Amino acid sequence: MPLFTLDDNLWFPPLSEADEEGLLAIGGDLSIDRLLIAYKHGIFPWFEGPVPLWWSPDPRFVLFPQHIKVSKSMEQVIKKGDYRFSTNTVFKGVIANCKNQKRDGQNGTWITPELEASFNELHQLGFAVSAETWLGDQLVGGLYGIRMGKVFFGESMFAKASNASKFAFIHFVKQLEKEGVELIDCQVYTAHLESLGAEMISRNDFEKKLKQLI
Repeated sequence: MPLFTLDDNLWFPPLSEADEEGLLAIGGDLSIDRLLIAYKHGIFPWFEGPVPLWWSPDPRFVLFPQHIKVSKSMEQVIKKGDYRFSTNTVFKGVIANCKNQKRDGQNGTWITPELEASFNELHQLGFAVSAETWLGDQLVGGLYGIRMGKVFFGESMFAKASNASKFAFIHFVKQLEKEGVELIDCQVYTAHLESLGAEMISRNDFEKKLKQLI
């Protein structure tokens, strides 16, 4: 399939044009308008070089909030009460920690300074949100993403203490479910999120759900 090159115009090719790995287009910018159009249509930026790469994998890894799995060990962590949960109190701190999180098999981070700045602006506009885990007055875990209608698009997580990211994720999923969110986008497979209840659905089904829920 051809690789589409984006220009200054705000457009994306149909998701069906993505290659086998899910790569849909290259180039363009990380403007607020382009990012909102991308997420609304199930496309996300993920790149480590100077040029944005835009993805829409098939199948898509998602979590339906009612399917969240909480292990007995995590139930004990929650009951112990050492951690405290909050939302949107330190968005800049959460994304900065996600950017600096060391990850197995990755030499760098896809959270470039430009992407970080755009997401901080999206937060100011009310689209990007964060969930945080605290140990005393220390931020030890969290996650961030974009909320649109009844969909939350998860972007990245970090943890500086055992189970801190899981603690934030579980609490946030339950909060989102109470607020009417019906779909959480996890983008691509991880064993960590599978253990919490995430599953694969076809890109076609994902696209249909976005049209229904946003």
